[in-house]
Amino acid sequence: MRNQLAVMALVGVLVAGAHGAAKKAAATPLDGQSSIVIVFKDGHKQSFSMLDIARIEFEAVPASTAPANALSAPAVTPGRDHFLGKWEVGEGDGGHFFITLNANGEAEKTLGAHHGTWVVVDQEARISWDDGWHDAIRKVGTKHEKFAYEPGKSFSDTPANVTNARMTSPKPL
Repeated sequence: MRNQLAVMALVGVLVAGAHGAAKKAAATPLDGQSSIVIVFKDGHKQSFSMLDIARIEFEAVPASTAPANALSAPAVTPGRDHFLGKWEVGEGDGGHFFITLNANGEAEKTLGAHHGTWVVVDQEARISWDDGWHDAIRKVGTKHEKFAYEPGKSFSDTPANVTNARMTSPKPL
């Protein structure tokens, strides 16, 4: 009788332990991570529950000030789809006009020669207009600028003017 009681007690403990482990496993995310730990330069650590975090943002740090062992996010470089759409750009004399970059490589503008073609080279949209002028729309920091080059000049020459460029309607039909 004593052996039966001992066996039943042991089974009870095992069942209770298995039940507790199952509850804990169900509450833990599938990847086993339930918190993120940040280690600061001075060596102290701070832990944050993953359930409390909506998103994590990284600000750019100049390479000269970043520690050698710091993780760095890959630079996001604009591709072809980034430039598709209608852009409001400066005229150089204070006015503005619109440039539309179409998916078929055709470009249109509301000033001067209305037709041109465009390609992406070195992460910038390079537009060649039928009248010989050519423009580049470049991402400069967090904004875009339009660089205008007169006929006979290359994209590496000094531009005739540089103005702001702003996307007004992405990816036209």
